[in-house]
Amino acid sequence: MLVRCNACGKDLQSDGNRIVSCGCSNMTSVHGDTVSANDMSQVILLQSNKNIKKTSLFSPQELEYQEARRRRGVRKLQFEER
Repeated sequence: MLVRCNACGKDLQSDGNRIVSCGCSNMTSVHGDTVSANDMSQVILLQSNKNIKKTSLFSPQELEYQEARRRRGVRKLQFEER
């Protein structure tokens, strides 16, 4: 992950689990895939190494069943009162 602190203009790149900090008044630091700073509006994300791959936990048949179930209407049962 590569970020830039606009307060001091320093580029910070994360090195695994080591914490990297710029040391200016904004105190921008990078630890793994986490970025922290006093004022996040002065931090620019230049490069992210996080690959987001969304995988479904359900099979296509299970998803189709849930969609069909969602589309079903609700019927009210009428009972005879005595």
